[in-house]
Amino acid sequence: MNTLAPETVPDTAAGSVQAAVRALDTADWTALTAELDTHGCAPTPRLLDPARCRELAALYDRPELFRTTVDMARHRFGSGQYRYFTHDLPEPVAALREALYPHLLTVARTWADRLRRPAPWPDTLAEWTAMCHAAGQDKSSQILLRYGPGDWNALHRDVFGDLVFPLQVVIGLDAHGTDYTGGEFLLVEQRPRAQSRGTATVVPQGHGLVFTTRDRPVPSARGHRAGPVRHGVSTVRSGRRHTLGLVFHDA
Repeated sequence: MNTLAPETVPDTAAGSVQAAVRALDTADWTALTAELDTHGCAPTPRLLDPARCRELAALYDRPELFRTTVDMARHRFGSGQYRYFTHDLPEPVAALREALYPHLLTVARTWADRLRRPAPWPDTLAEWTAMCHAAGQDKSSQILLRYGPGDWNALHRDVFGDLVFPLQVVIGLDAHGTDYTGGEFLLVEQRPRAQSRGTATVVPQGHGLVFTTRDRPVPSARGHRAGPVRHGVSTVRSGRRHTLGLVFHDA
């Protein structure tokens, strides 16, 4: 199991949206991309301080901010709940998506080239969102998730239509070991003619984890092949776990 070590960044420095954008702009994207290529997931620098994380987690109790609530047990997705925001996103959520998109776009286009696939993603998130809406994918896909003791999330993919962005991000809003135990982020990759490979990661409060949405290029004898990937969450042992899910294609 991987545990992403929290960085010693003062809360006051990480509390603003501008600080989060600076953290992304100054991150070592070469190293992050190499880790994505190797493992299918990679940590970001600290993006939000504990106070901002608590503010975002508290939004779960304001149903007017969300278009729908999903009970995972009812749909046999696992146990726990998540809510999809409306398009009227809170400022930190909208700003983080905007700041992440250009960095992830570079990886997305590289992966498409390796797999000899089209790379339909334009230079800006606004243009890509417009393409999704024109194709009938016009519902917000930004997610706030809440897990309690015994809750878990089955392995799945957040694919809502024909238009898919190949990377997404989860941000931890509670402190592992203090607010909750268990609840590791799981990534499982199918391998041809072999057992699947699993990765478990603890996402520290305020940090993000970039991960594969559907599949990723894996080196093979003939260049690269598509490695199918699913993600989920292990059982929460105690406490309450909130996460923010940033998806770059609409539903």
